[in-house]
Amino acid sequence: MDIDDRRGRVRMASEDGRRGDAEQGLADAARSGDEAAFATLTERYRREIQLHCYRMLGSLEDAEDLVQETLLRAWRGRATFEGRSTFRAWLYRIATNACLDALERRPRRVLPHHLRPPSDPSQPLPPRTDVPWLQPYPDLLLEGIAAGGDGPDGAVVARETVELAFLAALQHLPPRQRAVLVLRDVLGHPAGETAALLDASVAAVNSALQRARTTMKEHLPPRRLDWAPASGPTQGEREVLRRLMAAYERADAAAVAGLLAEDARATMPPYPMWFQGRDPIVRALAESFDPASPNYQGRFRMVAVGANLQPAVAAYVRRPSDEGYPAFGVSVLRIEAGLVVEFTAFGPELFPAFGLPPELDR
Repeated sequence: MDIDDRRGRVRMASEDGRRGDAEQGLADAARSGDEAAFATLTERYRREIQLHCYRMLGSLEDAEDLVQETLLRAWRGRATFEGRSTFRAWLYRIATNACLDALERRPRRVLPHHLRPPSDPSQPLPPRTDVPWLQPYPDLLLEGIAAGGDGPDGAVVARETVELAFLAALQHLPPRQRAVLVLRDVLGHPAGETAALLDASVAAVNSALQRARTTMKEHLPPRRLDWAPASGPTQGEREVLRRLMAAYERADAAAVAGLLAEDARATMPPYPMWFQGRDPIVRALAESFDPASPNYQGRFRMVAVGANLQPAVAAYVRRPSDEGYPAFGVSVLRIEAGLVVEFTAFGPELFPAFGLPPELDR
């Protein structure tokens, strides 16, 4: 190690020490009832606690509710924080247990292909359902959260652990296995720390982790399982998205077909229908593009967005009776080898969470 490296490490250690002292001071003040100190301290971790709750629950709306519950429990129990762990770890313990309590009362979040066989593209669009569907996570909420790096802080955001496929697979785990896998494999907590957080033995945590990993492999797409960090879509993925958006705006079903993998899957919560394979998807899409079809949707305007660190697009559709382009849905894409292998279209009720307007002008 050269002199500059040593100086750099000494400087970083000094900065870490100052941050730790400042946090301890805030924690001491908060424990004594200082609301401003408590708010300052908890605001540092609010986004990552929300992401943790989202992974546990599969719902953006439920995650925000659980953040509020976590902060309420933390404030009420502030005297129990004794400083033996970091304030961040203490919050994660409270948030995880709040999520486990919530999961006892709520059904798991699903996508349409978890519930029924593929749909017939010639049939009309069925009515929306009130099934508790899995929801996407806007990338704008990931701002300020660590991405990559070493240790638990750096593992908060890794691309594969935010992807919809990962979230959907998590929903197949019992709640405590879900908590163990997220804490160990996503956040990087050691077995002993995870055991203490969950009031379990290390042996129980290790056993739950092995069972959870086995279940995840059964439900994840066939790819590696070492969750590698990534900042978002690649240049190639963004180009596929651009071409797909242009094809939709031209109502060009053939061009869309050229961007789909042969075994592509399309799901559309809150509608229970879904399609498996390029041909059924394109047939359904051609119907939605055709003004003479009873399934005609209208003319599309597309806006690129960020969701789950995957390529995503917001669709606006103008029907003959519309003056503008009302919000239609947010689609999250999974792209492999230059082709779309899966896209999941969610309803317009999620547009505010993405900072999107409810309608576009002509």
